[in-house]
Amino acid sequence: MIIAAKLIILIVAILHFYFLWLEMFAWTTKAKKVFRNFPEHLFEPTKSMAANQGLYNGFLAAGLVWSLLIQDTLWQIYVGLFFLGCVTLAGIYGAISVSKKIFMVQALPALIGILLLLLHNFI
Repeated sequence: MIIAAKLIILIVAILHFYFLWLEMFAWTTKAKKVFRNFPEHLFEPTKSMAANQGLYNGFLAAGLVWSLLIQDTLWQIYVGLFFLGCVTLAGIYGAISVSKKIFMVQALPALIGILLLLLHNFI
């Protein structure tokens, strides 16, 4: 169970490192293909705002990676739960305020990770 949880945490971290790259470094190029519903003329004016958002995604990814590196199993679970919880809340907010697709891409994998960590902890 813990191996599956760690794999999900790694996948969620990789996703958030991708979001960091997309929003910080590829906002006016590759992001246009990913965020097709976003008006074309707004990419350039929102470049610095997207970069700030990307930085936050980087913090989430770093926290998830940190949770994988902690030696103490209980603390590893606590830190993993915290950062997966942050990702889940961000995904739910994004689904409500922007697009329901965000729930599937961001919140659902994090919720699966939370479930796996809790099952490992209580089984």
